[in-house]
Amino acid sequence: MFAAPHTDRPARAGAATSRADATGAMIPAMRAYVGLGANLGDRERTLRAAVEALAAHPQIEVVGVSSLRETEPVGPVTDQPPFLNGAVALETSLSARELLSVLLQTEADFGRTREGPTGGPRTLDLDLLLYAETSIDEPGLQVPHPRLHERAFVLEPLRELGWTPLGRGYTARDGPPR
Repeated sequence: MFAAPHTDRPARAGAATSRADATGAMIPAMRAYVGLGANLGDRERTLRAAVEALAAHPQIEVVGVSSLRETEPVGPVTDQPPFLNGAVALETSLSARELLSVLLQTEADFGRTREGPTGGPRTLDLDLLLYAETSIDEPGLQVPHPRLHERAFVLEPLRELGWTPLGRGYTARDGPPR
């Protein structure tokens, strides 16, 4: 489906490379993983365009894209069309909060609204799954994603991208990531 960009760098979390900011100061690039999903409209075209939009951001480099898989809806609203899901590996000099803002703006640019029931149909869903090896629990931002361990449609693409869990907490058997 997607052709992953060529890279000799291994797929791992943590500091990746570095880039200079406008003042010439070096900013470490962090590895992040983003879940992709859509169940309205031309799902594949939307997901491809969303990856291209992320790649066009000056502080984001797309280093890998998983294949896509069709999945049934999970959560509180199951009476809706099936999803097309995948994941993308990024290197970014953005903070986790800044990256989340880019993801939310990208969703809005593709017609995503926050109206209707939580877990309902959407044109585009971009979830920040992992950001380096950090754990973040702030209002509106939880990393690793709090339901990562429950979702094969997220874990399978992450494994395809070469991500392996660093410890317990990334499978349904272990419970949520810590």
